[in-house]
Amino acid sequence: MRRELIVLCMAAELILQSCCRKEETASLTGREVVRPGVEVFLASHIDLVKGKRVGLITNPTGVDRDIRSTAELFAQNPVINLIALFGPEHGIRGNAQAGEYVPFYFDDKFKVPVFSLYGQSFKPDPGMLKDIDAYMRSFDTTEAGKIPEDVMIQDVDVLVFDIQDVGTRVYTYIATMTYAMQACAESGIEFIVLDRPNPINGLDLEGPILEYPEFSSFVGLYPVPLRHGMTAGELALMFNERFLEIKAKLTVIPMKGWRRTMWFDETGLPWVIPSPNMPTLDTALVYPGQVLFEGTNVSEGRGTTRPFELFGAPWIDGFELARRLRGLGLAGVEFREAWFTPWFSKYAGERCGGAQVYVTDRSAFRPLETALHIIKTIRDLYPDKFSFHSDYFDRIMGNSTVREAIERNAPVEEILAGFEDGLSKFAEMRKPYLLY
Repeated sequence: MRRELIVLCMAAELILQSCCRKEETASLTGREVVRPGVEVFLASHIDLVKGKRVGLITNPTGVDRDIRSTAELFAQNPVINLIALFGPEHGIRGNAQAGEYVPFYFDDKFKVPVFSLYGQSFKPDPGMLKDIDAYMRSFDTTEAGKIPEDVMIQDVDVLVFDIQDVGTRVYTYIATMTYAMQACAESGIEFIVLDRPNPINGLDLEGPILEYPEFSSFVGLYPVPLRHGMTAGELALMFNERFLEIKAKLTVIPMKGWRRTMWFDETGLPWVIPSPNMPTLDTALVYPGQVLFEGTNVSEGRGTTRPFELFGAPWIDGFELARRLRGLGLAGVEFREAWFTPWFSKYAGERCGGAQVYVTDRSAFRPLETALHIIKTIRDLYPDKFSFHSDYFDRIMGNSTVREAIERNAPVEEILAGFEDGLSKFAEMRKPYLLY
């Protein structure tokens, strides 16, 4: 008995030393130690699923501070009866490109079925995938195959969501979370959100409020701005109370240690690629603006190693474009002329001229304002070449007003001024749902 006590004490001391080393390392690097919702849940709230059959919506971003996956932590925990996994766009493993169909399969590692919440029941005609960009624009504006079907969740007592969002309305994981909440509400299934940071901070708001329901789609369901400054858990609380007709039995497990001023690289948490074209925090930072290029015939850099930072087209002179953009003197950003050849997506195999965005001061940088100036500059330079994919651009923006303003050559400052009233009202509306 004495030997067992000594071993237990030594083990406890090692764990304490390990935790202290993590705290010291975070302090030395100037980073805070944030505990994501999954760690808080496993430490303090696991009774919420005790004796229940658990489904888990996750992807590679569902990890703890030691980069152990939530799926593995759940599967190995004797209290948790994990019976199914559910994947968003890009799949559980994060290996599917944007718009790519992910079929049902049985996971050999976790010994559970894996359901896709991105087109599970809607297998596309192979011919539709010849132009993956056109298919994505079409598919992302419908509900087809994105709401969990009864057969997928009929054996589930509680569905858990653990995915890292990127802080922009135009990112499909939040819609997946909301559709799953809706299905659970209708079936009487409990829904738990394990919260994670907004990687581009929880203060800054940008862009127009989506006009609901006219412009509601999978790339933006409800009336929130393009850059919303909220976490997935906070959005879940707001959507559940204000927009779902049948309210879900919702529990949000907050993080510990996160503050609204934080950028992801200040949290001490590991960055795991949220999707194939979101490789870095730099990508997430420019994304609220550069995503607009998905609604144009300008490449947003998919098929390169710097998606959304690079942009261009075969008919653009990168030197002239970069010169014009530098001349605008935009806050917190510089531009370099760039030449690239995407290996897939728009202009695959064609050399494109364009530029790369370099954020020099992220606190001053305004991604949407910057993107609007870029679009206006390209349109001014190449009026006979540039074009919108109007319906998709409007879905991304959440209205048709912005595109129409650009088409009549309205100044960017005038467009931005039109967002101010909506942003002020949204800032007030979101207050009751803020957890941090």
